[in-house]
Amino acid sequence: MSTIEQTPQSVTALPHDYSKRMMVFGGRSSMDLAAKVAGKLDLDLGQVTLKTFADGEVYCRYEESIRGADVFLVQSTCANEQQQLTPNDSLIELLTMIDAAQGASAHRIIAVMPWYGYARQDKKSAPREPITARIVAKTLEAVGVDRVLTMDLHAGQVQGFFHVPVDHMTAMPMLTQWFIDQGLTDDLVIVSPDAGRVKTARNFARRIGTQWAVMEKERPAQQVAEIGYVVGDVKDKTAVLVDDMIDTAGTLTAAAQTVLDEGAARVIACATHGVFSGPAYERLADSAIERIIVTDTLPLRPGAPDNITVLSTASTFADSIRRIFTDDSVSEIFAGENQLF
Repeated sequence: MSTIEQTPQSVTALPHDYSKRMMVFGGRSSMDLAAKVAGKLDLDLGQVTLKTFADGEVYCRYEESIRGADVFLVQSTCANEQQQLTPNDSLIELLTMIDAAQGASAHRIIAVMPWYGYARQDKKSAPREPITARIVAKTLEAVGVDRVLTMDLHAGQVQGFFHVPVDHMTAMPMLTQWFIDQGLTDDLVIVSPDAGRVKTARNFARRIGTQWAVMEKERPAQQVAEIGYVVGDVKDKTAVLVDDMIDTAGTLTAAAQTVLDEGAARVIACATHGVFSGPAYERLADSAIERIIVTDTLPLRPGAPDNITVLSTASTFADSIRRIFTDDSVSEIFAGENQLF
């Protein structure tokens, strides 16, 4: 007697018209940027309840179904004075959002971190120190993140702390375009505040079509810098100090005074991340820096001086998110230059 094999009905009945769904949510430290990114993607910002209990614990709950969706969580792990958040609060809030998304059966969870907190603690500078940037990476992976999207890391090696994919973006195209749009390309010299940013300054100068210089400095203690001298010609030129971040602005203001002492006509500062902690505002307001150009990867705390200009990264993040969602190349946006540290 012969037998006839039959294909199980459940196999042939599988639907083939599944379409992915994209959802964008914002954490409290980056809610304004998240709303702009969602708008660029023609999406409504996802509804999520985020709050802090009286004892300081963070709470999260998604107010709509995210089952089967690619969920993009926009949150810089930074302080937000208006929301009364510290960097640690923002980090824990992002972790709770990732865990809640995993428990709600999201298809993929992508942490969009415009500012990657603790990135400066990327190596041991003294005995018995932690590598805190690696701790953040391990923690994000432990709670279930599938991918990380970030901008202008302090050091490229931070990507190596992850096992999941890390898409790295750079604000250099929009920053250089600002100078071109302002017609400031004549008599510019791009100045690196230290040897570690020489490649950034060189690439910045190449995109604009101008010269570059570098500063020699010593740092006697953390967040304290002593500027020595300038290697390069800045005399009678507009010096543009380029860095990845401005924190307390001590290095920046000292560097500005040094290039002026070397004969520069004026000074403009440019950085991706405007941290502006501690006495930064007061130092910048009292400094000889004509203008400070930063992006909105971190929210400005109240009281910013008038010489700070903020450029929006929403379009760049939206384009990257769209490409991740459709499994296209992110590096094509930057012509492959988003990995040049």
